Amino acid sequence: MAATDAIIAEGLTRKFGSVVAVDNLSMNIRSGEIYGFLGPNGSGKSTTIRMLCGLLNSDGGSVEVLGHSMPRDADKIRNQIGYMTQKFSLYEDLSVIENLQFISQIFSVPKSNRKKRIDFMMEKYQISDLKNQRTGTLSGGQRQRLALASVTLHAPPLLLLDEPTSMVDPQSRRDFWGELFELASEGTTILVSTHFMDEAERCHHLAILNHGRLVACGSPHELTDGINALVIEIETDVPAHTHQCLKNIDWINSIAQLGTRLHVLMDRTIEDPVWKTQSILNENNISANINLIQASLEDVFVSATGFKKG
Repeated sequence: MAATDAIIAEGLTRKFGSVVAVDNLSMNIRSGEIYGFLGPNGSGKSTTIRMLCGLLNSDGGSVEVLGHSMPRDADKIRNQIGYMTQKFSLYEDLSVIENLQFISQIFSVPKSNRKKRIDFMMEKYQISDLKNQRTGTLSGGQRQRLALASVTLHAPPLLLLDEPTSMVDPQSRRDFWGELFELASEGTTILVSTHFMDEAERCHHLAILNHGRLVACGSPHELTDGINALVIEIETDVPAHTHQCLKNIDWINSIAQLGTRLHVLMDRTIEDPVWKTQSILNENNISANINLIQASLEDVFVSATGFKKG
């Protein structure tokens, strides 16, 4: 295992009865990077994260986390991992500081340093003024800051974050990602699953999962440059009518409407796609501006998880 690899998974597989939740997944996550999991519901993101932190056994393959085999060595590296679940998992009937005190004991923060560390984390994540407030009364953003404080309280070198921003407002999401970049700059390795394309674009590397399989991986730039599709943008005053005229064309794979614009994905083999599209619109008396454009990460996601007509 190279010193720069925090996680190596090879052929990782997990089944629930007849359902294959994770199917022969292999990946490397380098130390100090933010690695994103992107995929629809049921794609295997949460199951994979639970196997990485030793909460689930695999049915095949192997995984090493921080140089240890999982789940065999889960107890040995328990204090080296911070795991934030999708659902807020702290005690709502306890105050902010009571939750942090409990977490500090769970992760064996030295008693001599416990108060200092808790005070530091409350200040860092701007929850000092809330320390005596019952956790169940906190807002979504406040809960998120408390959750991040709790999973980093013991200064783990690895964070596993399962859709951590799904229940907060856009400003809270931006602030949260600022904290993640700061942690990564200090050497923390972060694996984060998300449904948000703007968050996926912030990751150093991405894995796109679909039906438990890895269908694309690389940096956001590598993924958009390497998409197996052509993308054109159509701007027109009659987007709905244009959509109807194009949706049954066999070489058009996906159409998405964005206001007065249509985002169209088609086979990469198509020659002169702008001219061909323009010809169809001319036959239907539709006036439009058509341009071949750079793919977005959303285009990559649609392409990698299976083309669908809009």
